[in-house]
Amino acid sequence: MRKAIIYASVHHGNTEKLVKGIAATCQVNLIDAVKQSDADLSSYDMIGFASGIYFSKFHQSLLGFAEKNLPGDKKVFLICTYGGSANYKSIEQILDKKRSKVIGKFGCRGYDTFGPFKLVGGIAKGHPDEEDIKNAVEFVKGL
Repeated sequence: MRKAIIYASVHHGNTEKLVKGIAATCQVNLIDAVKQSDADLSSYDMIGFASGIYFSKFHQSLLGFAEKNLPGDKKVFLICTYGGSANYKSIEQILDKKRSKVIGKFGCRGYDTFGPFKLVGGIAKGHPDEEDIKNAVEFVKGL
């Protein structure tokens, strides 16, 4: 079964750390949506979208990538890192339009220094940690 994870990891590399940990153990192709705006996803059986949460949304580059490149009727899983809380609504709206089925969601804390968090040195320092990565790997293996 061919799997790909399209990801956007912008500020602290939280999401990239997580997806690279997954790729080290699971057989998945990684596509950085910030650096690559196009890809043919038609040959993948399962597609993951991974992003940090920015203003309660997945990163704009990832949303644009999904809108442009995701074929219809695909099995999709979602991964996010967050300082405040997980929020999948922005990507789910695109997936609904594409008639894609969400088969699983995974989220974990990520180091965050945005806005007022910067004043206190950030929150969720050290995350994602080894336990978070282990849990993400188990999530992908279980799909």
